[in-house]
Amino acid sequence: MSDAIQTAKAPRAVGAYPHARRVGDLLFLSGIGPRAAADDRIPGNVHDADGKLVSYDIVAQCHSVFANVRAVLEASGAGWDDLVDVTVYLTDMARDFRAYNAVWAEYFPDPAKAPFRTTLGITALPTPIAIELKCVAALRSVV
Repeated sequence: MSDAIQTAKAPRAVGAYPHARRVGDLLFLSGIGPRAAADDRIPGNVHDADGKLVSYDIVAQCHSVFANVRAVLEASGAGWDDLVDVTVYLTDMARDFRAYNAVWAEYFPDPAKAPFRTTLGITALPTPIAIELKCVAALRSVV
């Protein structure tokens, strides 16, 4: 059996799926992006008069995506230290990896305590975001 988790403190999913699902002592988060929960705004995105994306700030998006992951973890009864595996999707690996890696080090300063991580360069995400995280957490058993 599994329990689906939704929270208003993270942006709505762009499809018909929960923010996370608990299966036993594991918590699987759906892909989480940097959109703001309140208004779907994407921090750091700059658009021209026609609404076309002209630039973005990967650092702003990184901080926002980490805040959204934290919101889903907390809604699930988990914490930052419960993360064990993170898959990162970047739409421009060559441009953004160094900045992303620096932000990662702010959140996980001790590599020995950081979750496992895989970073993939991809061509697009379903909304005009530059980063998305897919996470797995190991939950502490309630006794």
